[in-house]
Amino acid sequence: MKLSQRITKIKPSPTLAITMKANALKAQGRSIIGFGAGEPDFDTPDHIKEAAVRAIRAGFTKYTPVGGTDELKDAVIEKLRRDHGLSYKRSEVVASCGAKHTLYNLAQVLFEEGDEVVIPAPYWVSYLDIVVLTGARPVVVPTSEENGFKMTPSQLQEALTDRTRAVILNSPSNPTGAAYTRREIEALAEVVARRDVLVISDDIYEKIIYDGLSFFSIASVGEELKAKTVVVNGVSKAYAMTGWRIGYAAGPEEIIAAVTKLQSQNTSNPTSISQQASVEALRGDQGPVAEMVRRFAERRDVIVKALNDIPGLSCLCPQGAFYVFPRCDGLFGRRAGETVINSSSDFASYLLDEAGVAVVPGADFGNDAYIRLSYATSMEDIVEGTKRIREAVLRLT
Repeated sequence: MKLSQRITKIKPSPTLAITMKANALKAQGRSIIGFGAGEPDFDTPDHIKEAAVRAIRAGFTKYTPVGGTDELKDAVIEKLRRDHGLSYKRSEVVASCGAKHTLYNLAQVLFEEGDEVVIPAPYWVSYLDIVVLTGARPVVVPTSEENGFKMTPSQLQEALTDRTRAVILNSPSNPTGAAYTRREIEALAEVVARRDVLVISDDIYEKIIYDGLSFFSIASVGEELKAKTVVVNGVSKAYAMTGWRIGYAAGPEEIIAAVTKLQSQNTSNPTSISQQASVEALRGDQGPVAEMVRRFAERRDVIVKALNDIPGLSCLCPQGAFYVFPRCDGLFGRRAGETVINSSSDFASYLLDEAGVAVVPGADFGNDAYIRLSYATSMEDIVEGTKRIREAVLRLT
């Protein structure tokens, strides 16, 4: 059977593939500690689940408007005004089946053959493939550990051309946990303001931020930047609702209308019940979010220290999200028996096979010198998993 050319240009999500492989090994009876999945291990807060139950009992189980209910749009509008001082109308908001779906829809309505999209690296694994599927070209801007894995204004300026259609910003970042300060965002905004480009601001981890750092959206810089920005967010990370599949975008009316039109032909509306739960998430008690962030911070401190205590590894302390991105290229060239470590993929395979620890190679995020671990797991698994990594590293010669 002949498949389309476009499907041959992309690969399956490596983070999901690692999780599936780890789960398959667990099913075979192996003791596997998974640091691959990018989802909170906490349960969805009870008041959110109860809102879904009420929706089911009330028969709220039919189609809704394609771009989401007015109630959900209003909850998003209230959230963006409350948290960031941003003002939107219902016609400037669309709800989709998760933030990934939102990003995919945006790419499909904005990009085409000949366009360029600037993406700082390390990047979330799906950005490149989402852009490639439109026929556009991802322009990857490598960032450095010395700059905290953050793109500088001069790097952004150099990457922009007459073909640049958009810049994708993700703060706090998956995979590094890097978060831009207000001053850093404003400096990037000065570059964007001089060019006819859009910013897609992926804010999915905005609530998961540490050490007193305040999240700042580029759309909050001023009306000129707001008109050039599409804010993307969702309920999956902050509210432990990954399976509920609700994401949203807020931005220029013309773009939101195009996304809604596209969505009418691919998924129709996001799940009615999940929409009602998301209204409660955005409007209800925010205490559980603060508690999750507090516990994530405790885990972060433990995993960073443990990784930095392993010879050959070094790890920056992330400012947000729930990932660490330790450098592992100090181990390249070492071996255990017939196994030689020459890449992040080699190291990830070695850890899974020999230590029963699942991590994701940094090559999948655009930097082969690193691996990514999610600390959205129990403290017990963090302690045991890093112990196994240490023992596996010490076996290398």
